[in-house]
Amino acid sequence: MGGELVLVTGGSGFLGAHCILALLKAGYRVRTTVRAARREADVIAMLKAGGGEPGDRLSFAIADLMSDAGWPDAVAGCDYVLHVASPFPPGVPKHQDDLIIPAREGALRVLRAARDADVKRVVLTSSFAAIGYGKMPPGGRSFTEESWTDPTAKVSAYVKSKTLAERAAWDFIAAEGGKLELAVVNPVGIFGPVLGSDHSTSTEFVQRMMNGAMPGLPHLSFGVVDARDVADLHVRAMTNPAASGERFLAVAGDFMTVREIAQTVKTRLGAAASRVTTRELPDWLVRVVGLFNAEAAQLVTELGKVKNATNAKAVRMLGWAPRSREDALAATAESLVRLGLVKTPK
Repeated sequence: MGGELVLVTGGSGFLGAHCILALLKAGYRVRTTVRAARREADVIAMLKAGGGEPGDRLSFAIADLMSDAGWPDAVAGCDYVLHVASPFPPGVPKHQDDLIIPAREGALRVLRAARDADVKRVVLTSSFAAIGYGKMPPGGRSFTEESWTDPTAKVSAYVKSKTLAERAAWDFIAAEGGKLELAVVNPVGIFGPVLGSDHSTSTEFVQRMMNGAMPGLPHLSFGVVDARDVADLHVRAMTNPAASGERFLAVAGDFMTVREIAQTVKTRLGAAASRVTTRELPDWLVRVVGLFNAEAAQLVTELGKVKNATNAKAVRMLGWAPRSREDALAATAESLVRLGLVKTPK
């Protein structure tokens, strides 16, 4: 195993860095793409924060999802590719195509380059967003990998972009993938140890809670999973023969309400979480705010919906064993305090 080379796209991102750490720990050599050479130092700093010393087992390639340039060099000589990079803006794009086109075209660029370079398998990071929006599963059961989001339903640009990008990837493999294999990981909200100031939308949510920037909580629920476990699932899906052609939900347990998340952070962090509120906002108020605030507007269609998803397939087929939701949330909050990213209460 020691000699195999894996390309990780988007190594300067929260999940990308955790994937690099998991691969280095498992003995792989890693190449990662960054959009500009100046980001290389950021990646090294994040890996160090995560306890990794890459030494000469990590190399870099410059490539951008919006351009063909650089991708043939990035995949050259690689055995596997983890395509983790994808646009996920904190705000709302002016036009949905600003998200959809880079997500879909980026996935196809990576798959095309991987096929041409005789890569064995690509593991694509999709999302629960490509599974759990549109129709609820029959009988109110949990969402599974059989479920697909309906992109024609009233869904956000992000949800639509993830759905269309994953569909395009499967269509590409079926029509022109050649010998290239594809596996897909569909995570819910990704939490866990933050490795630097560049982190995910989910961890930013905990940061805002701890900084007292959320005076009240919307009546929403979502899934929780630790980035370290999502990275582990990518590595398992990369090498397990049975994973080819399959998608895997990455979720640590039942979905939690925003209030349960806040309560967990308060309980586990004590004084450091004294600014976290557990007060719920009435739905009508969130709807009113949504008329003036594009981010709040994205939440309105999900208010009060109770969803769930199961990790049974990943556990059964790949032996995946994620840490608890509470541990994932506590790890997020503790790392934010450690990195000085939350104001310490007076």
